[in-house]
Amino acid sequence: MNAPTIELVSVSKWYGEVLGLRDVSIALGPGVTGLLGPNGAGKSTFLKCITGELRPSRGEVRLLGRRVPSLEMYRQLGCAPEIEVFFEELTAREFVVALGEMSGLSRKDAGARAEVVLHEVGMSHALDRPIATYSKGMRQRTKLAQALLHDPPVVLLDEPMTGLDPVGRAAMLEMIQKLGAQGRTVLVSSHILDEVESMTHAIVVLYQGQLLAQGDLYAIRAMIDRHPHRLVIECDKPRVLAQALSRELSVSSLRFQGDAVLEVETHGPDACYAAVPALALREGVKLRSLRSPDDNLGAVFKYLTEDPRKVRAEAQGGPR
Repeated sequence: MNAPTIELVSVSKWYGEVLGLRDVSIALGPGVTGLLGPNGAGKSTFLKCITGELRPSRGEVRLLGRRVPSLEMYRQLGCAPEIEVFFEELTAREFVVALGEMSGLSRKDAGARAEVVLHEVGMSHALDRPIATYSKGMRQRTKLAQALLHDPPVVLLDEPMTGLDPVGRAAMLEMIQKLGAQGRTVLVSSHILDEVESMTHAIVVLYQGQLLAQGDLYAIRAMIDRHPHRLVIECDKPRVLAQALSRELSVSSLRFQGDAVLEVETHGPDACYAAVPALALREGVKLRSLRSPDDNLGAVFKYLTEDPRKVRAEAQGGPR
């Protein structure tokens, strides 16, 4: 087994009486990993401990086998923070070159690399325009370019999709997946499950500074599916549809919300999703919408935080 690229060993970080991270131990390797958590979960603290911007109150962080922080470590790490601080009067080329020189590259080498990385992130058309004229998406791509300037094997991206339009989000997802395919270790923080699901199946879940789960996204979704999964159906004959669904083995309960909405609880969401349109067609029920309020990050965390010890045991392969 290869040595981990990023490793946190019993890391805790507190700010006075506020606990940012609580005894986090984790090892990550090459590829794209999604760092999931609601606002305030500890994602930024987690990333800042890896970059050396914050020192753990307890425990140790290692990057490529070296203890953080170290000068050699910084040569191996690229970071695009969520908060942006640009010199607005500079162009993207000037900005990226300046950061390259600060990192120890010669002006010539920084200029050559800036041209390459700005082209790779789709900024060739505007690399000599002042940053003050850039859209949010262009600023995000410029941040990514500076993170890649020195060709680092480890890349940290903090909420890189913020403010992007659908086209920009698709382009950013493609770039992130490409970085992972190149064999780099790419850690991407987000509070939106669908974004992470689009780029990787490997996730890390943080909540209130605790590591709740790590691994394949489908395995963590399966934890939810072992609990009642809710479907909300809008239709013209909810009572007729409820009678038909009551005979389905996957359905555990049915509730009405007014005269046009039926809420279904099921332990077999896939089977229930398939049964609803088939039964509606058979019974002559007109469906207006079919959705699940559980298919979002909030629902993931609602389950994960009900009994964190149980979730950690399940994520690690069974009850303890």
